Amino acid sequence: MPRLRQVRKAEAEAPIVTMMYDYLFEGRDPVAEPGTATGSSGDWWTVFALVPDVLEHAVQGFGLYQSPNRRLAPRLRELAQARAGWAAGSQFVFSQHCKSLRALDVDEDVIESIPHWSAATCYERSERLVLAYTDCLVFDRGRVPDGLFDALSDQLGDEEILELTYIAALYLQHAVMSRALRTEFDDRADPVVEVINEHGDARRDVGRDIALPPA
Repeated sequence: MPRLRQVRKAEAEAPIVTMMYDYLFEGRDPVAEPGTATGSSGDWWTVFALVPDVLEHAVQGFGLYQSPNRRLAPRLRELAQARAGWAAGSQFVFSQHCKSLRALDVDEDVIESIPHWSAATCYERSERLVLAYTDCLVFDRGRVPDGLFDALSDQLGDEEILELTYIAALYLQHAVMSRALRTEFDDRADPVVEVINEHGDARRDVGRDIALPPA
């Protein structure tokens, strides 16, 4: 379950909420009967419905990146979105945009290689540069070496780079929010926890296996 309350259909009054519920859930109450066509539970929508103008802003962002006015090629855009999801540790963003790549008829080896793109041979130069740039946005918080930016500029125009930067950073935001609120496929426990010893007592034998024996 997500960390925030979900809005039931009976509570939904804002037009953006009722419209999206009808479109995605076909008349069902998405809290009582969850599930979307992509296999997710849909609780991203029911949580964002708590603040309708935030939901509307997010939906406008979806429309913006899919607009026919975009100059950036959809394949490059989706590679950046999927990589941003993987790099930020969001299973939801990564999974959804792998599906979007598949809808664009992108080869399976290209999709499957996103986690290890730098060791893969299935990408064209422009794709490798987009993936490297996305890593700089996510891992290095926008610190992009001049050499990489210059190489990217040889492949993409200024307008395309602005769109790429905006969309990849937007999906870093979505990845971070999904993890923080534990929506959709990001509703999972943190794997980094203390491992209890065989006696079931985390306090026993403190430090014995990380310290040298006495001389």
